[in-house]
Amino acid sequence: MNLTSRSGLVNLVRAIPIRWRILSIAALNSAVVLVLAAMIWTGSRGLDSAWDEVRQVRESDKILAVMESETSRLQNLIHRYINQPSPELFAEILLLREAVLGTLTTRAATDPMLSGSVKELEQVIEKFLDGFGEVRAVQATIAKTYEEQVLTPAREMAGLYAIVDGATGKRDALIVPPLGKSREAFTSMLVAANAYYLSLASASAEEAKRATDTIEKTIPVMLDLAENDLQRLALQRLGQRAAALREGLSELAEHFAARTNLLQTEIDANQAATIAAIDGLSVKMRQREQAAQTRFDRTLRSISTRVGTVSLIFIFIIIVAGVIIALSIRLPLQQIMTGMRAITTGNLDRRVLGTGARDEVGAMARAVEIFRENAIAKQTAENELRASKERAENALAELRATQQNLIDAERLAALGGLVAGVAHEVNNPVGISLTVASSFERRAAAFEADLLAKAPLRRSQLEEFVRSSKDASQQLVSNLQRAAELIQSFKQVAVDRSHAERREFDLLEATEQIIASLRPVLKKSPVTLQLNVPEGLIVNSYPGSYGQVLTNLFLNAINHAFADGRPGTIKLEAKARGPDDIEVVFADDGAGMTPEVQRQAFNPFFTTRRSEGGTGLGLHIVYNLVTQQLGGRMMLDSRPGQGTTFRIIIPRAARHSVADRPAVSTPGSEQWPIRTMSST
Repeated sequence: MNLTSRSGLVNLVRAIPIRWRILSIAALNSAVVLVLAAMIWTGSRGLDSAWDEVRQVRESDKILAVMESETSRLQNLIHRYINQPSPELFAEILLLREAVLGTLTTRAATDPMLSGSVKELEQVIEKFLDGFGEVRAVQATIAKTYEEQVLTPAREMAGLYAIVDGATGKRDALIVPPLGKSREAFTSMLVAANAYYLSLASASAEEAKRATDTIEKTIPVMLDLAENDLQRLALQRLGQRAAALREGLSELAEHFAARTNLLQTEIDANQAATIAAIDGLSVKMRQREQAAQTRFDRTLRSISTRVGTVSLIFIFIIIVAGVIIALSIRLPLQQIMTGMRAITTGNLDRRVLGTGARDEVGAMARAVEIFRENAIAKQTAENELRASKERAENALAELRATQQNLIDAERLAALGGLVAGVAHEVNNPVGISLTVASSFERRAAAFEADLLAKAPLRRSQLEEFVRSSKDASQQLVSNLQRAAELIQSFKQVAVDRSHAERREFDLLEATEQIIASLRPVLKKSPVTLQLNVPEGLIVNSYPGSYGQVLTNLFLNAINHAFADGRPGTIKLEAKARGPDDIEVVFADDGAGMTPEVQRQAFNPFFTTRRSEGGTGLGLHIVYNLVTQQLGGRMMLDSRPGQGTTFRIIIPRAARHSVADRPAVSTPGSEQWPIRTMSST
């Protein structure tokens, strides 16, 4: 497509509104979706049919696998029962037999793939299960034979041996050696017969036979050596029982042989026939599955080919239409962008092209042209505004200077309040000391008068003077030491606040000094202070700023959280936060703040008690000291009626000196990193 034909086609398309151009692309896409959906739906019906056959074949194969597993397990249980009969094994065999029959008559009989072969399979399995009844009957015969024809004669022989032994008069009689040999053979026979019954070992059968022969050979010898008629009668009976035992062992061997034959012919052979039948059915199932899978794959390939061909045709049509529509939008937009670029670079004399077109892009071109005209008017207005801005900046500088003067005045007012409170506190111990000193002076004068008098000085007077002098000195030392501590604490706090010097200080020691300076304020209100600051927490920062922060927070809590003499508790805690930071938490259980008050709490000149003389600079100063001078951050969490918590995180070492920090700013003049946590 050459440039002329393309331009003509684009101009032809521009006669159509842009929304209809875009809708035409959407219509083409919808047509593709509908055609492909119809083709896929048609093909899915064939796929469903093929897949149903595959799934049914697999279900049939699972039934065959279950039957094969159950019959194999049944065969193993029968062999275990033959070797070690028990009621538990017999019950398990019966349950498994019912399970095999149930699988055969319910699942296999109703399966469409197996229903034609169920009769043959049922006959084989029935023969296998009937064989167990025959084997069990033989097993019962074996147990009866062993009990009646082996164990019973053996018990009688044991009693006869005891009679012969009891009828022997002397231990050195001639009958003793053959009797001992015969009894040993009897014991060996019992062990071998029991082993043969339990394990069907041929060696045990031979051992039992040899022992029985030995018993029968020793009986004539013992008859010749018998000492009395009782021995002879018992030995004759012993020979009869030995013969019966030999016959019982022979009959037991015959029954074992019959059982083995039944196991081989009725159990193992039928199990093998069952497995063969199941394997034959499995081969048929796999053949049918392969045929169904082939039909499924063929149908899937056919659907994929048709869908791919139709998709390529539609994609080609959509691409061609999309290119033409894109050109009809992009070329006019380029003209508009050229005009906008000229406007942004200050070339306002160049008019925007394409304003005569009737489509949406033409309307945009006309809007840009209007924007160019407005820019020309704006440029003229900006020149006039610049002069006005210079005048406004001078007024703003004067306003900031006034604000800084108010903040300095607030700081001095707070320090003045501390001075008055500390002076009142110092006056108490000093007044007490003056009273004690005056009293001591009078006592000393009286004691001196007693010394100068002509009357002799009594020992009790001396002891009384010494005791009163000691009490006076102790009171003087205690009160003057208290006054010195108050003066030292206030001196350190005052020096820290009047000199913004950075130094290392112990956080607990500085906190206690600040609290000492606030004791006069705390004594006037029913507020309990709880302090939890660990020892040895060293900070390299500005103690004066830290003291100003705590002072303002205390005064703010007394005036707002516990107004009108409301009792409560203030908790001040500090802890290390990692290797570089310290976290200070100032919490009260007072009145709390509403969400509206929280949003403005750090704003300068915001106060809820302006009618009572509040300036609204307390928390503003706290925030500026924390974020600027101490280099930390401050968070506020409060709920009405549930108290307020200030969470302050400051670095162990301040990052900048005071001279490097900007002047105190207002929240309205810069972005503050305030994070307020309030309930919603």
